[in-house]
Amino acid sequence: MKEKKIIFINLDELKEHEEIRPDYLEALKNEILSDGILKMPICIDQKTCIILDGHHRLHALKRLGCRKIPCVLVDYQSPEIEVVPWREGEKITKEEIIEVALKGRRMPPKTSKHMILVNGEWKHISIVEEMINIPLEELK
Repeated sequence: MKEKKIIFINLDELKEHEEIRPDYLEALKNEILSDGILKMPICIDQKTCIILDGHHRLHALKRLGCRKIPCVLVDYQSPEIEVVPWREGEKITKEEIIEVALKGRRMPPKTSKHMILVNGEWKHISIVEEMINIPLEELK
């Protein structure tokens, strides 16, 4: 796994591929508002700005009036990144994710689970998102 780079990106530049769960969004928004900080960045593809992990954080920040979000950039085309379905018996590919996101469509919540190869083991991609604790005011 290469060194992570975190940059701030305007919310409207990001491309989504999954719907969100309203109940979880509301709870997360309230937690972020109560804390006054965003604890973790989201993970996106460096080439397309497709969100690989963090759809709910994006929507929570939108509802809180923020304009930008910290993002960890990864190379989605790398063989060290895979996508697998959350639900048994389903199939999903990177190509499907890219097509849906670039066309502005959405898959159901929790359709895809992105994994990254770390020291020979597949881990959820959120492992690249280290705690940053950015004050909300810095994201407006």
